Amino acid sequence: MRYDLVIFDNDGVLVDSEPIANRILAAYLTELGHATSYEDSLRDYMGAAVHRVHDLVLERTGQQLPAEFDDTLHARTFEAFERELQPIKGAVELLEQLVAEGVSYCVASSGSHERIRVGHRRTGLDEWFEDEWIFSSDDVGKGKPAPDLFLHAARSMGVEPGRCVVIEDSPRGIQAAVAAGMDVYALTSLTPKDRLTGATGRFESLMELPQLLA
Repeated sequence: MRYDLVIFDNDGVLVDSEPIANRILAAYLTELGHATSYEDSLRDYMGAAVHRVHDLVLERTGQQLPAEFDDTLHARTFEAFERELQPIKGAVELLEQLVAEGVSYCVASSGSHERIRVGHRRTGLDEWFEDEWIFSSDDVGKGKPAPDLFLHAARSMGVEPGRCVVIEDSPRGIQAAVAAGMDVYALTSLTPKDRLTGATGRFESLMELPQLLA
């Protein structure tokens, strides 16, 4: 392993939450009168913090989302997670290998700490992550594509940015990693390859990662 720290995005990389969350977000926005398809949600909001939803709806329509939007969205999403969420195939095996090789790793996600932990408890990944290895855009106040979150994670873990590699699945995440001065490998399962430009490399399954990072 040529890196000292592996920084994982969470949604879509470790847990299969993106299809669930974007289905619910699209349905809720449509319910509120802002017609949004599942594909629209993936394109516009995947990899972003929830404030982007507010910002984009306001920009496009001049209307503000209701005050209870975040709480309702989170409640619906967490309820679906409890029913449906699964770990991404190969996630546990990859974490096992990193532990065996003594390579540090952490999570840096646009999602809230609560969302990350709900997903990890549901999928059993909580046993692989200490609390101090989990970072959210809530910690820095500025989500991807700004580099702040990844830089905060590296600093907290005591590793120089140039010794880190980020595992992402969204264009915003790739932009953030590049801006942070980190290598970044992009999972192509949900986002077309032509939208994942700027990545150090691209892959279709977590099972491919050990060889790519070697």
